[in-house]
Amino acid sequence: MPASSSPNASPSDEASLSDDLKTRATEQRNPHSQHIDTASTHEILEIISTEDHRVPIAVRRELPRIAEAVDAIVDAFEAGGRLLYVGAGTSGRLGVLDASECPPTFGTDPEQVQGLIAGGREAVFRSQEGAEDQPEDGAQALREINCTARDVVCGIAASGRTPFVGGALDYARELGGTTVYVACTPPDTLNAEVDVAICPIVGPEVIMGSTRMKSGTAQKMVLNMLTTASMIRRGTVYENMMVDLQRTSTKLVERARRTLMMAADTDYATAERTLQDANGHVKTALVMLLGEVPLDTATRLLDASDGFARPAIQEALALR
Repeated sequence: MPASSSPNASPSDEASLSDDLKTRATEQRNPHSQHIDTASTHEILEIISTEDHRVPIAVRRELPRIAEAVDAIVDAFEAGGRLLYVGAGTSGRLGVLDASECPPTFGTDPEQVQGLIAGGREAVFRSQEGAEDQPEDGAQALREINCTARDVVCGIAASGRTPFVGGALDYARELGGTTVYVACTPPDTLNAEVDVAICPIVGPEVIMGSTRMKSGTAQKMVLNMLTTASMIRRGTVYENMMVDLQRTSTKLVERARRTLMMAADTDYATAERTLQDANGHVKTALVMLLGEVPLDTATRLLDASDGFARPAIQEALALR
């Protein structure tokens, strides 16, 4: 999302903002796309695709910082805390999207991972550009959901300068919470001091300032890593299969059956029958099948292993 100035900004404020934008990595012109307006359709797509190839390389360079953030998120979850994404525009929508996909994928409480966007719910569906301009609004958004020191607050802003995000991060830091910033600009240009700065530098966008493109893709990749790795660390995955998924659609009901069939090398009818016995909980059914134990034993072993399937299965086998 391109940076915008407040309608009430003074001439000096406007000049300061203009000078700031000149230095932002997200606001530079891309020398490889300066003639894109004269290109054919195929040439336009080639330019975009070539630039998109830079994104995973930039994200990979940030793996040490992403790992640091994941460890902090896991610690927060274990202490009863939450992961709170805060962003505006494209960045805010990406946070809302990642948060909304955690319950059906990992069986989490919807409160555990939340996405807060400048302008509120309406901004998810329709751009509210001016909503990002007040730092206090970011702090207020956290107050409204009772943010505490146990939570991890992750700001998302391609430019690293969005006031709404900076205000939220400053407030979270005052509370003593862990703060993370996902931006596409160097760490020393961020508008808030944070514990972990994840900054994949993807270079200028194909269309100057259109950070819904490479920057948005990089942010999406990082957010996927944050939640997926954290949930794996919390035992929601067995091997590489989702075993805490919620059977809330026909597709997910079928996926639950197929997961059991593949993991336990069993047939369709057995998988369905065991799922029914386990009240639809894939992980419990998996322990029942692989550990050859009844429901009450599987439940007890999962409780003892803090919800991790592998040690529960191993313990079940040891009981035989």
